[in-house]
Amino acid sequence: MIMLSALNIKHFAIIDESEISFDQGFTVITGETGAGKSVLINALSLVLGGRGRTEVIRTGADSAEVEALFDLSSLPHVKARLRGLELDAGDELVIRRVISRSGRSRAYVNSTMVTLRALADLTDGLVDISGQHEHYSLLQPERHLDLLDRVGGIIKRRQRLESVHEQVVALDARIGNIHQMRVGRQERAEFLRFQLAELISAELDDPEEEATLEAEARRLRHVERLRETVLLSEESLDGSSHSALEGVRSAIRSVGAAAELDPELQAVLRDLETASVLLEESARGLGVYGRDLSGDPERLEQIESRLALFQRLRRKYGVSLGEVITKQRQLEGELEELTFSDGDMDVLVANRASLAAELFRLAERLSAARRKAGDQFGRAVSKQLSELGMGGAQMVVSLEPVSVGVETNGGCVGLRGLDRVEFMLSANQGETPQSLGKVASGGELSRIMLAVKQIIAEKDPVATYIFDEVDAGVGGATAEEIGVKLRRVGGERQAICITHLPQIAALGGAHFRVEKTQTAGRTRSEIRRLSVAERTEEIARMLGGRLLTDKTRLHAEEMLSLGAAA
Repeated sequence: MIMLSALNIKHFAIIDESEISFDQGFTVITGETGAGKSVLINALSLVLGGRGRTEVIRTGADSAEVEALFDLSSLPHVKARLRGLELDAGDELVIRRVISRSGRSRAYVNSTMVTLRALADLTDGLVDISGQHEHYSLLQPERHLDLLDRVGGIIKRRQRLESVHEQVVALDARIGNIHQMRVGRQERAEFLRFQLAELISAELDDPEEEATLEAEARRLRHVERLRETVLLSEESLDGSSHSALEGVRSAIRSVGAAAELDPELQAVLRDLETASVLLEESARGLGVYGRDLSGDPERLEQIESRLALFQRLRRKYGVSLGEVITKQRQLEGELEELTFSDGDMDVLVANRASLAAELFRLAERLSAARRKAGDQFGRAVSKQLSELGMGGAQMVVSLEPVSVGVETNGGCVGLRGLDRVEFMLSANQGETPQSLGKVASGGELSRIMLAVKQIIAEKDPVATYIFDEVDAGVGGATAEEIGVKLRRVGGERQAICITHLPQIAALGGAHFRVEKTQTAGRTRSEIRRLSVAERTEEIARMLGGRLLTDKTRLHAEEMLSLGAAA
């Protein structure tokens, strides 16, 4: 099944526009150094959620765009991720990234814009890109345990252990906090009760009470001034022959008479009548307010006393009354913790002991599974290395106990179990295995990485493998063997390899060539699928350089014929 079906690139680096349709199985991509083969990897990394930089935009263009089409018919776990993002989850996945000259980056999944975080989560494990420097991750022992658990098919066991480990850690924290609080808890409890008594007696339940009482207090403090002001205002509106309302009424009479002579004044007359009604209502409202307004010294004293209480409490417990109420709840919670019963503590300790025992049992079983998987993995990698020209090399998986973690009756258990894992290599028969970085050269690391990828291909959920010049530093029969193994990987997964070696190129089921040309003072890179005849010319070029002879062409034809039969 084809996983990566097509890749469409526009205005990206030295590519104007290129559309590539991929096949299932093993595909090779060739071309001279500097032709732009790495651009393909960079473009694909972009649609998988990689960082978008304006430097990739082709000179003269406003934006760069990369679009990839994936076939999901055999990838239900990716469809499930799409449904989790509430996106269309059919058999096709279309991802498009657009990088604008302004630096803005946009990502689309099945025509819906998504965040880069969502894109990265969606495509995690969809494509595995192994670059010519990627094998240096093998030099990082912290990655070896994850790889071994994947190869051994024991990830679910480890996840169960991690869950129990987290529960034990949480219980340890809970028990530790209670133990710490028990030190001097009686004095602390008495202090909390004193503070809570003060807060409880204040009967605080409304964060807005202080603001409400402040408003009422201002009115009571200035009751006489308010009464005088509103009553004078009432008189100005409707209390004398010279009031505002009387003036409006006079204007209504005059304009009413004039409107009988000229109807255009009717609109003005209606506005004046509306103003008259509003003035009457305002005057009436002021009168009611002023006559109902009365002083209440006793109520004012009560309010002033409660506001003073709020001010004292805020100085001690918070900036606002709301923070004081929150503080009261916190103190109540702390007091409840301090009064935690010994019986409850006994339950916690018993639960912790039970979980710790289960944790150690899970860790022992996981460690045993790792030892078994490590032995099998080491033998399998060693066999592959022998076929890759490293006949005396032996891969050994070393398991050492962790030094930090949760204490159990059986021993110390870390988040990922009892073990530290490291891949060791004996480069020659009889030599003591050592860390990969001490004994493996760059070319050997490439071959080790390829051996590992072939072994995990059967169990790895990755749909598409891309190998970017992993054949660096090898040649001859070893290069041919690498090609055979890449082809085998293509039998399990879609495999795409960028290579400079004719031995590998001849084994591809499909062959693309990247070419760099110059037209009208511009350099551009193009990629196209080669026909059978063109493949012969390309293999011959890789064998003999620029000067092609009948002999190199015959050699190329022979390599392609043998590759097809392999």
